Amino acid sequence: MDIVRHLRYFTVVAEELHFGNAAIRLGMAQPPLSQRIRRLEEELGVRLFDRSSRQVRLTESGRALLAEAREIVTRVDRLRDLAGQGESAVLRVGVTPDLGSSVIAALIAGFREQLPEVRPAPVEMWSADQVIALTDGTLDVGLLRHPVTAPGLSFGPVLVQRPGVVLAESDPLAALSSVHLADLAGRQLVLFPREPGLHEETLTECRHHGFVPEQVHEAQTLGLVLAGTAVAFGPRVELPGLRWRPLLGGPLAWRISTAWRGQAGDAAVAFGAVAVRVLKERAGMTDDGTAPTRRVRARPASGFLS
Repeated sequence: MDIVRHLRYFTVVAEELHFGNAAIRLGMAQPPLSQRIRRLEEELGVRLFDRSSRQVRLTESGRALLAEAREIVTRVDRLRDLAGQGESAVLRVGVTPDLGSSVIAALIAGFREQLPEVRPAPVEMWSADQVIALTDGTLDVGLLRHPVTAPGLSFGPVLVQRPGVVLAESDPLAALSSVHLADLAGRQLVLFPREPGLHEETLTECRHHGFVPEQVHEAQTLGLVLAGTAVAFGPRVELPGLRWRPLLGGPLAWRISTAWRGQAGDAAVAFGAVAVRVLKERAGMTDDGTAPTRRVRARPASGFLS
């Protein structure tokens, strides 16, 4: 059990006296926050909050421990700041795994070239986990997907990625040069995990364009797609057994930016500049607000699958 992290959760809930508001502030869902508070209570052997459907109140034990908890969290933050000054040659960076190995490698290589005196320490981490890590100080800078709810974080320039669809090569739609979202009707969908805001936006846009997936799977691989049981959205891939096709009109817009807590240091600023360049050059991303390139293809009047 990471006692300091759990004490941080405790202090935020104590300040908000509302689990939902505390979860938003911490950039996490409410159920895991409630579970972690219960684990802390079990670890300490005391009840910290009186919970009812109408209000959350500190217990006498909770009030007694709050000042100590704040002191511990503050001291650990200070310790990390001091360690960071002593180890200023290291930048802890979070990146989402779905960027792909070549893009992540280019990010790290570009940063090393830009700031050779600082050693990047990258870790692949989904956006929800990055928000937690940035908030508790275990990451210096993240490269995460929006939307995220994290009032304590600052963000760099937002770029937009227009994903296509990944299909099994046996899928009839693989014979087309591009695909309407509505053409995917009747199919299951694979989405990457730990991206709740992105999932909601993506599914909303799918419904708006006539595609309601029969089932949505969260997975980190394209195994279900390769098996022909689902499709996935994402950047261009070239893998045996799979076909990537652009979506007509670029209806999906996945936004990404750097993020950090507090004042961005020189290394974080340098990483942000490298990220913007690499994501534009290697991943085809554009500035937020740039109109997508429109493709024109007459859609079959009766639908491709009819």
